[in-house]
Parts: sequence; structure tokens; C-alpha cells
Amino acid sequence: MYESTTAENTAVLVSLDFGAPDYAESLEELRLLAESAGVRTIALVEGKRQRPDASLFAGSGKVDEIAAIVEQHEVPLVIFNHDLSPAQMRNLTAKIKTRVIDRTMLILDIFALRAQSHEGKVQVELAQLKYLSTRLVGMNQDMGQQKYAVGARGPGETQLELDRRKLDKRVQLLNDRLKKLKLHRQVQRRARNRSDVLSVSIVGYTNAGKSTLFNRLTQANVYVADQLFATLDTTSRKVFIEGTGQVVLSDTVGFIRHLPHGLVAAFRSTLEETAQADLLLHVVDANSSERFDQIAEVNKVLQEIDAQHIPQVLVFNKIDLQDTPAGVQRDEYGRIARIFLSAKTGAGLDELRAALAEVRDAQTQDAQGAQAPQWHPLDN
Repeated sequence: MYESTTAENTAVLVSLDFGAPDYAESLEELRLLAESAGVRTIALVEGKRQRPDASLFAGSGKVDEIAAIVEQHEVPLVIFNHDLSPAQMRNLTAKIKTRVIDRTMLILDIFALRAQSHEGKVQVELAQLKYLSTRLVGMNQDMGQQKYAVGARGPGETQLELDRRKLDKRVQLLNDRLKKLKLHRQVQRRARNRSDVLSVSIVGYTNAGKSTLFNRLTQANVYVADQLFATLDTTSRKVFIEGTGQVVLSDTVGFIRHLPHGLVAAFRSTLEETAQADLLLHVVDANSSERFDQIAEVNKVLQEIDAQHIPQVLVFNKIDLQDTPAGVQRDEYGRIARIFLSAKTGAGLDELRAALAEVRDAQTQDAQGAQAPQWHPLDN
């Protein structure tokens, strides 16, 4: 696929099919990630292999094809839909003669672009430094001359000029800051627990409509956009819901396939807000053909942050894009299994509020020693 352009913020996307069943979905996400980073794709290079090449990841012929496109269109960036080793990245940069980044670096760049709070910025920089620390050799000579923004936001250019000793010192400083922020968050959480306020975290795959739902329920003004990772910083609001009382709702970062482990680790202090919640509203894009795979991906990350035991209700959002009516679906035991709604139009929000009241009643009964309904995560 080619598009004739010489605009500065352009890139060649590279994706190799190794036989994974989610290849098509991963490729579409790469397009959306690039778009979210402000990149205009002028060429997509695909290929099939049994395994990555140890030196160049792609075969030499495929790399020559990429290099020819880069030279012809003067493309300043190549983005691989895979994780590249430091050696592979250096070899590719030398052979293609332009900047090369991988999927992880692209996601980190988007996070650097989206972070607004002090804690969010600290977490992103920490993840970037840990990632870049293994790629210092061979990158310094290019970075000072690079004018291309994508892949160089945050600590990028200036931090790579530091030696490893100073870099390690900066990482330690950021870790110390996160510990202090974590303690502050724990104090806030204990205060909420003492006030017996229901804590609800909104989780889900990126771009499922979590922030739109959060705004609807809290009358807040959290940034909403039809792009990946529009929300990065966790936002919490206290809201009164009829029949439930005071509820603390938290809007969290969206998840995605192959979310970099280092990023999850850096954001653990923020994501602990999810692990400490009384209930998870797992928002799903009901209009997505990959919705059940996306549910599974979210549950994987929840398990990684030790939140798999938190009761969750599946909220199928965006029903305004199809013929599905708003309402509640229960399982054979009478427990709420799914809620169908449209955060955009407001259809189904009354049912969601009623479900929150039901959860609160169940918790109250449980606290009093009565037999309460058992809530549990659902896989589909």
C-alpha cells in the first residue's frame, strides 16, 4: 500500500505474519497507534516468516524493499509492529538509513504525549528510561540530529546523552517519587474505606468508551477522543447515585494487545486503584467483532496487577451503532451478567445505576452476615 507524500510526520509501517491468529487485529491496531501518535502512513510492508531473522528481524530482501521505499519518499521513520532487540534496531537503522522504532517504543511515545498529571509523566518517563537503557549504544549519534517527534518524546534525545550511571540515578529518583505518590494514594484510599463509600473502577480495552461513560455518570469533563489511549491518567470522582449513595468512580487507562510489560510495571501504582476497587465496570465495545478477544486481553492485564479477584460487570457499550436494545442480562442464578448501553446517547444508564445499587445492597448484606449474591468476572 502506497500513498504519495513527503510530509515530515510520515512513516513506513512493517508487519510480519508469523502465523499468530490475531495477526489481522494486531495490524489494524498498529495503524490506529500510528494515527494516535500523529503519524501519516505512506506505505505498509508485509511479509510472512516462520520466525524472526536474528540480525534484521525481517529477511534481507524485505529490508531492502523497505529501504527502497524510504529512499524514494524520503521517509523519516519506520515502525515495526513487533518488539525489536537492541541489535536488530541498530542493524535495521544502519541498513535502512532512517530512524527505526518498534511497537513498544510507539506505545511509550503515545503515553508520553497523553500524560497530563505529575504521576503520569513520572510513570511514562520511568518506563521510557528502562526501555531505552538497553538501547544506548549506537543510538546516541543519531538522536541529536533527529527532528522527528515520534519515538523521541519524553526523555528521548536529552536522556540518551547521559551515561548509564546518570541514567540509573534518574531511574532511582523516579522510583522514589512513585513510592511517595503511592503512599499518598493509599492514604486517600484508606479515607474512602473508612467512609464506607463504594469504589468502582471503569476498565476495558482502549477506545471502548470508558471516558464517555465516566463523563455521563459523573458530569465530569474528561478528555474523550476516537483514538487509542485518549485517557492516560487515572481520574476519580465522587458521585451520588440514587439507591446506592456515594460512589467513587475511577476512569483508568485502556488496555491493548501486547501492552509492554515495562509499562504495566511503571503504572502499577496507578493501576492499584483498580486492584483495590469494590467493583469493576468492564466496558466493552459491543460493535467490535473482536470484543471477546478484547475481554480476554483486559482480563490478562487484570491478572497481572492482581485484580482478577475483583467482582466485575461487563458493560457492552456503543449499542447505538447496532440494533441491540438497552437492558440487563442475567445468568441462570439471577446475577447480573451484562449491561447493554450507549454512553453516547444515555440509553441503558438507568439500568447501570440500578445495578450499582444492587451491588451495594449485596455488599451490605454480606457485611451483616447474610447470604449475598456472588459476583464474579466473566470471560465472555
